Order: sequence, then structure tokens, then C-alpha cells
Amino acid sequence: MTTAGGLWLHAVMRDPDPARLTGLTGVGGGALRAIAAAGLTAVVCPVDLAEFGAEPLRGNLEDIGWVEAVARTHHHVAVELSQLGPVVPARLATIYLSDESVVGLLTRGRTGIDAALTRVSGRIEWGVKAYTSSAPRPTPAVAGSGPGTGADYLRRKRAALSARSEAATAAAACAEELHRALAEVAEASRRHPPQSRGLNPRAASMVLNGSYLVDAARGDRFAETVAELASGYGAIEVELTGPWLPYSFAIVPVEETPDG
Repeated sequence: MTTAGGLWLHAVMRDPDPARLTGLTGVGGGALRAIAAAGLTAVVCPVDLAEFGAEPLRGNLEDIGWVEAVARTHHHVAVELSQLGPVVPARLATIYLSDESVVGLLTRGRTGIDAALTRVSGRIEWGVKAYTSSAPRPTPAVAGSGPGTGADYLRRKRAALSARSEAATAAAACAEELHRALAEVAEASRRHPPQSRGLNPRAASMVLNGSYLVDAARGDRFAETVAELASGYGAIEVELTGPWLPYSFAIVPVEETPDG
């Protein structure tokens, strides 16, 4: 069956009850429906290609407000689906033109998707970010401090730069140690690139942006472990986020460019 519009791929699951999708809507307000193949089920919704076709989509993805609204809906659907069983979410704006194309994805990607579903079953994701400490540091004492001469000023400048460099080195070492400790108690872990200053709400530099896959039953204990470890590092400030759906450990492995 070929649709007149497009199909927004929300997620892939293992045989959810189609009746449980009744009344649920996806991106663009279309009703969710299931496409089954190779022992897997893709959950999709119809979208208007005037908004979600390849050319208009490129423009819309540059509109932060549009992206945020769509991402919220995409996430909300994944959360709803997670109540029915393990979920492998699709990347934002994964669009196909036909049921046949979705079936092809499930057939070719069956091994990877099935492994991802097994990996995340009964598990959640926690995020841990670490920043250089904002606690004030004593200004290094330098001989000849005060108004003094130009040479005095340069000595003070070099001392301040050295102190900042030492603080950055200490923060990086603490972040590395924290990540190793958390990785040992998690089922899986990933380090993402630090967020840029534009996305980082703090003035301090981010030295750790980690994701950790944890059994849902051990979530509270993991959060306690983060707090215990963080208390021992004066060079960094630690932020725990979650629990989340395990996005970092389960994404539909699209093997070809969607035909939207």
C-alpha cells in the first residue's frame, strides 16, 4: 500500500497490541498505526509532505521552535509506547513514502533492531554532566603584587593563567575518574561531546557529558551512587538528569536514506 503523503517513523517494537495504539496521535496529529514485518513492528503516523517532504523539511529543521515542538511530540509518543514494551525510537524526522519501504527497513535491520530491543528491555537511561567548579579559588600570591611595574603585571597574569590551567586539568581528571566509576556499575555507558557554550546553561566549562544504561529496578541506587561519588570531587560540579528512555542505547539503525 502506497500512501499519498509520508510516514513519520516513531519507533520499532516487538508486536505491540494494535488496539493499544487506538486514540494515540503522532507528529502532525496523524493517528498512530503499526506496520509489521520480520517479527518487528514499526509504529508510524501519516504526515503531509507539504510540511514534511524533503525540501520543506530542510527549512523547518532550521526553525528552532518547529523542531522543539516536533521533538516534544516524538518523545511523548516514545514514552507512551514504552508502556507497551521495549522501544527503539527512530531518529527525529525519519520519513518514508510507503509501507513497503518501512517493511524493507525492518527486514534489513532486523538483527540490529532486535539486539537493541533486548539491550534496553527493563532498563532506563541516566545522564550525568560535570562542569568545572564555580567555587572561588584563591588568587596566587605573586612577589611584587600591587600596582607595581609592567613586569609585576605580567607575573600576576602568568600566575592566574597557570592556576586556571591547573583547575581545568584537575576537573578533566575528576570527570574521567567519575565516568569510569559509573561505567562499572551501569549496564552500558557512552560519553557524548561536551555541549557548546550556546547549549550549556552554565558559565563553567562542561568536562563530562555521559549517558548510562541502568536496570530500572536499580535506578534509585544509581542516583545515590552519583551523589556519593560527586561529593568527593571538589574540582567539578555534577548534575544528574533522568531517568529517560534509553535513547543513547537504542536508535533505529536506518541503513538507507529514507525516501521522504
